[in-house]
Amino acid sequence: MATRRRVAVVGGGIAGLAAAVRLRDRAPADLDITVYEQSGVLGGKLRTGELADGPVEFGAESFLMRDPSGGESAAVALVRRLGLAGRIVHPTVGQAALAMAGGLCPIPGGTLVGVPGDLAKVAAVARPVPDADRDGGGPLLGPDQDIAVGALVRARFGDEVVDRLVDPMLGGVYAGRADDLSLATTMPTLARAAREEHTLLAAVRAAQTATPRAPGEPVFGTLDGGLSHLVAAAVAASGATIRSNAAVRELTPSGTGWRLTVGPTRAPEHVDVDAVVLAVPARPAARLLADVAPEAAQEIGGLDYASVALVSLALPEPALPELSGFLVPATVGLLVKAATFFTTKWGHLRRSDGLALVRASLGRYGDEEQLQRPDEDLAAIVHRELSAVLGAPLPAPVAGHVQRWGGALPQYTPGHLDRVVAARSALRAAHPTLRLAGAGYDGVGIPICVRSGETAAEEIITALEGSAT
Repeated sequence: MATRRRVAVVGGGIAGLAAAVRLRDRAPADLDITVYEQSGVLGGKLRTGELADGPVEFGAESFLMRDPSGGESAAVALVRRLGLAGRIVHPTVGQAALAMAGGLCPIPGGTLVGVPGDLAKVAAVARPVPDADRDGGGPLLGPDQDIAVGALVRARFGDEVVDRLVDPMLGGVYAGRADDLSLATTMPTLARAAREEHTLLAAVRAAQTATPRAPGEPVFGTLDGGLSHLVAAAVAASGATIRSNAAVRELTPSGTGWRLTVGPTRAPEHVDVDAVVLAVPARPAARLLADVAPEAAQEIGGLDYASVALVSLALPEPALPELSGFLVPATVGLLVKAATFFTTKWGHLRRSDGLALVRASLGRYGDEEQLQRPDEDLAAIVHRELSAVLGAPLPAPVAGHVQRWGGALPQYTPGHLDRVVAARSALRAAHPTLRLAGAGYDGVGIPICVRSGETAAEEIITALEGSAT
């Protein structure tokens, strides 16, 4: 009688859960899948909470509707697979602003993560350096070249475009700085265009053309009732055994598979499995791989992360602008780097009692010390800084919540993708039944993490099928 195959998914974030669902869909029905989650909560950065008797996201807020290739994103495909398509809702207010010295200024259109495709459209916010983006007779980047976003944009458009547009856009997503972040990882479509086009303007326009969007087509979506519905549905569809509060401390080869050491040092549990999807951040993954795959561990172990805090406030009948929110350039000097007017942006969240839900994001890479303040101090700073940006005192909140995400956002320096390719190549050569998945390797955002987990699952299935022949 054939022995039942067992697969361990280490990490219960959306990448790990997407891997578990794909394993269930594609592998034999008798496959045993176990998800090991170190904390007591599944979903990673997807966490819906409650504030003033209403739902609010304490983590990721939404997902992209489309893939860079033009089709629906992996997140939307997963939502459909889980029977949740009827819950998808879109922003009812899409215009955001920049917090400048003179007040709020609408973010100009026609940009790609802040990089302009039409210099005239950004003139009200930033003055591009004239005639700097000249055709030098060849592509901006070599075939395999990567570069920091800030280095490229500063050389072509000048400092103001980076400091007032690109940096706050990237800071809102990655909590990092444009001068440190990899173009190939954070803006892959632009990086590909820059390897063909001779000017940055041409590269931006080519990147925009490569991912056309119909007029009025929504960019973002979320789920009515909260993204935790996606987590619960993925758990149910996977049919996996869920082990919460179960830290995997060691990973060692065992026969043709793997032995996991789970739990506290005083009372370890040893579990033998045929394959492993390692869907945890890069540094914990590197520690687990240090002895069994040192080359892979070295490639991924240097990835650093930024910490952030999300402060949500319920405000009684505040005077808010008709905006989805605003971004704050680091040069403005505020602790708040972004704010979302939830009940303005998302029509399904608007309330009849006049309460408005506002969420601010705090924390840039390297400024972790600023986040060590008590919750009440962070909430007071947010209230004060939001009032200053809006030009009038906001009413006192009737409820608030501070969600801290320590080491949440990967900081992809130039060459990141090459390091990940090297790590995965080393794993494939030595350990075909061990795969990496998650934001630490492929990028942030729900669609990317879903696709990363699904790809790892597909490769595990192929490896198991190969070992059975």
